[in-house]
Amino acid sequence: MLIAQLSDPHVRPEAMLYQGVVDSNAMFAAAVAQVNALDPRPDLVLLTGDLVDKGTPREYANLRRLMAPLISPSLVIPGNHDEPEAFREAFADHPYLPDSGSMSYVAGEHGAVRIVAFDVTLPGLHHGMVSEEGARWLDAALAEEPTRPTLLMMHQPPFASGVPYLDAYLCRDGGRLAEIVSRHPQVERIVCGHVHRFMQIRFGGTMLCTAPSTTTAIALQLRPDAEPASHVEPPAFLLHHWRPGIGLVTHFLPIGTFPGPYCFA
Repeated sequence: MLIAQLSDPHVRPEAMLYQGVVDSNAMFAAAVAQVNALDPRPDLVLLTGDLVDKGTPREYANLRRLMAPLISPSLVIPGNHDEPEAFREAFADHPYLPDSGSMSYVAGEHGAVRIVAFDVTLPGLHHGMVSEEGARWLDAALAEEPTRPTLLMMHQPPFASGVPYLDAYLCRDGGRLAEIVSRHPQVERIVCGHVHRFMQIRFGGTMLCTAPSTTTAIALQLRPDAEPASHVEPPAFLLHHWRPGIGLVTHFLPIGTFPGPYCFA
């Protein structure tokens, strides 16, 4: 099973730039085109939050326009830049999304890997939280199919990266999440967005990785007094490849046109 993960496109209304600097809309369109061109094509596309930048209906209308060419089925979760009710309205044709409350859900009909979407966002705030109620829901959802390979998708990652201006907005109570995941060895991977960079860490007895953004990259600065900064680095997405007897292999794919292919490897 092939699962593409796109994250943090920060779509703006048509003809508006993200942060007044980059055309996040065109960059997201390029990401969609590159996913469509993969051979074999992914069985599923995950969009792990911050799908738009300000949470406005105009942005969501443009997002759906940009998503329309996507051939593979998609699953979405909100991020801290998404407005919950506008998000729900924009994806009213996605029946897996709950009608109210948390947007956590389970999707098991797209292939061998079961997807558990865990909504840790807090309306109006940039950090996430593993609440007691959410933890109970997740534990029960994972317990329903204890032997089926599972991918857990979130927006804010539940660990400290060492980048001070990112760690202020992580998913809090990560220890609660790690304790739950450690009881469910079928979780092959936890995938997040939010940080606009690729990172990976061992977490709760499995592997956790974050996806880069399809637009700007948040600067990797590890000094405790570092000031927030971003760069227009090559955008990218992740491709998760699950095979029986092997498990899940995660690939990092830059978005763009590059020299090649050449006849060597």
